[in-house]
Amino acid sequence: MADNVLLEMRGIDRHFPGVHAVRSVDFELRAGEVHALVGENGAGKSTLMKVLAGVHPAERGQILLDGREVHIASPAVAVQLGIAMVHQELKLAPHLSVAENIFLGQLPARRGGLVDWRQLHRDAGEAVGLLGLTLDVARKVTDLSVAEMQMVEIAKALHRNARILIMDEPSAVLTPFELAKLFDIIRGARARGVGIIYISHRLEEIFEIGDRTTVLKDGAKVGTVNVAAVDKWQIVKMMVGRDLGKTYPQREHRPGEAVLEVRNLTRRGRLEDISFQLHRGEILGIAGLIGAGRSDLAQVIFGAQRADAGEIRINGEPVRLRSPKDAMRRRIGFLTEDRHKTGLFGWLTVRENISIANLGRITRGLLLDLKRELQVVLGLVNQLRIATPSVEQKVENLSGGNQQRVLLAKWINTDSSIFLIDEPTRGIDVGSKEEFYFLMNDLTSKGAAILMISSELPEIMGMSDRILVMNKGRITAEFPAAEATEEKIMQYAALEVAR
Repeated sequence: MADNVLLEMRGIDRHFPGVHAVRSVDFELRAGEVHALVGENGAGKSTLMKVLAGVHPAERGQILLDGREVHIASPAVAVQLGIAMVHQELKLAPHLSVAENIFLGQLPARRGGLVDWRQLHRDAGEAVGLLGLTLDVARKVTDLSVAEMQMVEIAKALHRNARILIMDEPSAVLTPFELAKLFDIIRGARARGVGIIYISHRLEEIFEIGDRTTVLKDGAKVGTVNVAAVDKWQIVKMMVGRDLGKTYPQREHRPGEAVLEVRNLTRRGRLEDISFQLHRGEILGIAGLIGAGRSDLAQVIFGAQRADAGEIRINGEPVRLRSPKDAMRRRIGFLTEDRHKTGLFGWLTVRENISIANLGRITRGLLLDLKRELQVVLGLVNQLRIATPSVEQKVENLSGGNQQRVLLAKWINTDSSIFLIDEPTRGIDVGSKEEFYFLMNDLTSKGAAILMISSELPEIMGMSDRILVMNKGRITAEFPAAEATEEKIMQYAALEVAR
């Protein structure tokens, strides 16, 4: 690793209304290193990097590139200086193609100014090929999964040959197979002298790919350490200021009767002949690679997609779930993989988000019973320990962990007894993860059943009672969690499925 300093940030300060988000932070990046930036939600990681990327101007402090002070007034200036950022909140144009998104603002043109579509698709194919993807670059982004969108975002940043590459939770929805490809790309960029700033809540990634780590807490810098000189729990203690207990709660698996049964479920091009049972008091984990059909399965069960064949039974009774409303009537709740786009209304308050799926509970005639609403919401805020200054706080201003609790509260408020939870801890810090696992455990101890989709294999093995593995729209394996290993899961997730 080269010792030359590429970037220095000195005494960076940034406020938002009522929040001192970054407090006089110093940060250094060397050419040819991966410098991990870690901390709990709200620690200031993304804000500090958005200052570097020109999204938020610093109120105080200096930024130096190659020892010379620069003023980054906008994202365009950052790009000109060779700084690219892969944001946690995807910044893609959904109604444009993959190719158009990757080369947005740099579309190849023929004589006369017309877009050279053949050249565009060829160049875009090479860009996604570097990530090991076989993605159709002519597809519209709106038709992609969240994980595929994330990879397009990474391809978009990498093709610009940035000197500094900021990656904010790039692996949040990637499975180990895709993550290994991403790490190969990062190692290649590091070997070319690119300085990489890597933000992640997954500490095991930091130890695999990182050279140094800087820890932030409450907007301030706690310290910078060499990754090789510390272990995971030392970093956790720096992040949270305390020792955490066992990450996954002890599960006493006493499954009851089957509450959800899926028989030969098929959706052309997505799912093929899916059959399984989910029992009361059980967490059934579903593992698989991107495109395996896991989220499609949850959406079919929730009525957001239509099955072409097969049967769904709730408590032994055949049901037709033609819409989410039908699923909600059957007491099914769905925590989607992207809480910002399909789970919560960020511009609404905590109170409104919790109430919105079950207004009937707080309605008297044609009017809302605001006193009853407040009573219900405060009860759930206390039960789930949602950290918010007020139930009138906008959800978009909460940390990721607290947003996820608000989403869970919304479905508890509908009296859901079956929970479909897709990527339960995506974008949540290590302390909040542990607390959310205990909330899930508490739900099942009271008789709820959880179908949990996760790209994190430790999470699948640590929280599930049974595990299903999906591959190309089919279930390729089922086994008790006690018999699972990462190698065994990946074997069935990656094998060729006979047609």
